[in-house]
Amino acid sequence: MSAFQLNLSLLKEPLGFIKVLEWIASIFAFATCGGFKGKIEILVTCPPKSPENKTVTATFGYPFRLNQESFQSSPVNICDVNWKSYVLIGDFSSSAQFYVTFAVFVFLYCIALLLYVGYMNLYRDSQKLSMTDFIVTLVATFLWLVSASAWAKALTDVKVATGPNIVGELLPCSKHPELMCYYVSVTSMGSLNVSVIFGFLYMILWGGNAWFVYKETSLHSPPNVSARGQGGIPPPAGM
Repeated sequence: MSAFQLNLSLLKEPLGFIKVLEWIASIFAFATCGGFKGKIEILVTCPPKSPENKTVTATFGYPFRLNQESFQSSPVNICDVNWKSYVLIGDFSSSAQFYVTFAVFVFLYCIALLLYVGYMNLYRDSQKLSMTDFIVTLVATFLWLVSASAWAKALTDVKVATGPNIVGELLPCSKHPELMCYYVSVTSMGSLNVSVIFGFLYMILWGGNAWFVYKETSLHSPPNVSARGQGGIPPPAGM
């Protein structure tokens, strides 16, 4: 096996430079989605018993299992309703976890940047390494498209499940006629919007990198076949 030779000049080449961008991009992907914390606020009042408005909140975040996020209020019972026993609507964890988990795997794979800056000769001499990298790059491009699309759809559903229309679907508000619920606000989901945009941008980034990885494979530069003789003419017998 070739000895390790650190050569940072390789990072100036597209093959190495794009790998750095992919590594940084994967951090943004799982950080913007996996680190989100939000809160929805609702005002509750029951004129016959308590004319004052009381605030009821529910916090939510990654992995967006909203049906496990209960409401919080002070006092716990408002208008004779135990709000802790009620939760938000929807479970969108599968798409969110798929997106974040894939981004983490990409992050770990890109740490193999050491291969490019320290074993570049081995990488270019070994057809298996370059071909494996090419296949992984194509698969990663496709999975970025799938995961970003799935997460975009899930994010749309999260916004609906925490939007103004949710008030009429909450059991306490629909079950008790004397209870009046008013939607107040929900935490801005700008970072989640960014995570979706990044997901599609990363797909383009990986797709572009596939070309530079392809140029390192035998598919683009097939190994030279040794000539059977000078000019392709077989050598004389006995030679």
